[in-house]
Amino acid sequence: MIQNVQIEGIETIVQADAEQASRTVAQLIADQIGRKGDSVLGLATGGTPVQAYRQLIEMNRRGEVDFSAVTSFNLDEYIGLDGAHPQSFRAFMNEHLFDHVNIDRARTFVPDGCADDVAAHCAKYESMIDAAGGIDLQLLGLGHNGHIAFNEPGSPRDSRTRQVDLTPQTIQQNARFFDSIDEVPCHAITMGIATILAARRIVMLATGKGKAEAVARMLQGPIGEDHPASLLRRHDHVTVVLDNAAAGALHLE
Repeated sequence: MIQNVQIEGIETIVQADAEQASRTVAQLIADQIGRKGDSVLGLATGGTPVQAYRQLIEMNRRGEVDFSAVTSFNLDEYIGLDGAHPQSFRAFMNEHLFDHVNIDRARTFVPDGCADDVAAHCAKYESMIDAAGGIDLQLLGLGHNGHIAFNEPGSPRDSRTRQVDLTPQTIQQNARFFDSIDEVPCHAITMGIATILAARRIVMLATGKGKAEAVARMLQGPIGEDHPASLLRRHDHVTVVLDNAAAGALHLE
C-alpha cells in the first residue's frame, strides 16, 4: 500500500518494495525534466539508485523523458581513481545511466579523483555548480550511519565540496564493489552538506531493512551533525521515498 505522509515537514512516500520506490524516484526526476528541460541534476552512486536509473533509461527509450539539455553534477568521487577505473563513480554513471540516454556527456560532471590540486579542484567544482545556475533536483542515498554523499557523522553543516577521510564502516560497506577491502580508497572528494542543502529540491531514496534505523533517526531523531541526513529537515523541499522495509522503524500514524 502506498503511503504519502508528512514527517517533520518532509514529504515521505512509502512504497511496497524497492522496485516501486525506484519507479517513484525516476518519475520525480522525469517530472522535473518535463517542467524544465535544461534542469541541473545532482546525481548519486551506489547500489540504491541503480533501479531508478534503469527506469529512467526505459522512459528515455519510450520518449517519456529527454536528457538532451540536462546538466548533471555527481556528489562525489574516490581520490586516486581516474574516470577510466571500473570502480570510479564516473565509470558507474556511464554504465548505469549516461551510456544509455541522450545526455550530452560534456555536460555531465563528476569530481576528478586524480586532480593535482584537490582543494583548487573542489573550489572549481563549487564554481561550476554556481555557473550552471545551481542544482534544481539533488538525488541522495542514505548511509547506514546517516552519511549523505561522503559527509560522515561530524561533518559541518556549512561544509562545501572538499576532501574527506572515509570511515572504516564506509570503507567496509563499499568493499563489496572491489576485489578486496585493501583496494577501497580511504579518501574522497564530496559535495558538502551546505552544497547539498543549496539544491532547490532534494529527493532521497532509501530501501531495505538495513536502512530502517538510519531513516528513523533522520526523520524522527534529533537534528544534528552526528547524523548528517537529519540536517535535511532544515530544507524546505525534500521528498523521501522508501520501501516498506526501510520505513519499518518509523512511527507512522
